[in-house]
Amino acid sequence: MDAGLETPELRIIDDNDQFVVLVKPPGLLSVPGRGEDKQDCVASRIQALYPLATGSITVHRLDFDTSGVMVYALNPSAHRALSRQFMHRKVGKSYDALLAGELSGDEGEVDLPLIVDWPNRPRQMVCYERGKPAQTLWRVTDRAPGRTRVEFRPVTGRTHQLRVHAVTPVDKGGMGAAIVGDPLYGDSSTHPRMCLHAKMLGFWHPTTGKWVVYEQDAEF
Repeated sequence: MDAGLETPELRIIDDNDQFVVLVKPPGLLSVPGRGEDKQDCVASRIQALYPLATGSITVHRLDFDTSGVMVYALNPSAHRALSRQFMHRKVGKSYDALLAGELSGDEGEVDLPLIVDWPNRPRQMVCYERGKPAQTLWRVTDRAPGRTRVEFRPVTGRTHQLRVHAVTPVDKGGMGAAIVGDPLYGDSSTHPRMCLHAKMLGFWHPTTGKWVVYEQDAEF
């Protein structure tokens, strides 16, 4: 299938016989959810576009409200190779985000363990006793009154990691500013969408062994 093919709300930016790279729009699941109304997702659309794909195709996920670059495997061998890279943190990732606040510093690291907040699922929370390690590197890329644009480089890949690390108060080890438009941890009325975008994804090609990088700028 030719790179650049467009389907409603889903844009393919590269593909071959091993994997497909695409830009996920906000408001679309990465994988099917529970219930008939949650079956439309990136994975099901890719399977429809690539009917010859075999085995599991999903190697990572983005939140429903997050947009950005993703890769899906098209055969079991590629799935194993790509999954191992994500598992062992051998991939490169960066996110573009707009925060509802003015940060005092220019860069830093958040190191706060996370666990699901069971009474308030799917929310996550900081928990030093039972939480899984979660680290995020960040740097400011632009400033405006009441807003700060940052680049996130997550070291780990916990659920809602960037969102919780952003909103956690500074005196508790976080950044003290929710992501603009975040419906779970911020105020969804401030923007039509959550301003978090997976801008860059780099990984080792499953068959050639070459490092490949894909980038797509955010649209907010």
